Amino acid sequence: MNTAPLSAPATDSHCCVPSGRPALDAAEAQRRARVLKALSDPGRLRLLSIVKAADGGGACVCDLTEPLELGQPTVSHHLKVLLDAGLLHREKRGTWAYYSLVPGALEAASESITGL
Repeated sequence: MNTAPLSAPATDSHCCVPSGRPALDAAEAQRRARVLKALSDPGRLRLLSIVKAADGGGACVCDLTEPLELGQPTVSHHLKVLLDAGLLHREKRGTWAYYSLVPGALEAASESITGL
């Protein structure tokens, strides 16, 4: 059995030296978190996949409720979250709204994680 007294750990003069790499500021962290939060819901991920797979440059809101088996108010809520996060674009065509992916938005979301 070792009975030597515990000694204080050696001080390392490098432990508190800033790395020099820029850290995320609060506003950028909030922006990235909003996108990641939007992507964290299974229903929203499914909506993105449906919109991405749609022919003709967008998916009509009328085509988004049935595949998800969700009510129109719930789908509308999820679409708003995706719009606010900058992942979807909304275009009014007559009485219908069509949704399309914002070009580069998914790649930017991926980079927001890998670029930390």
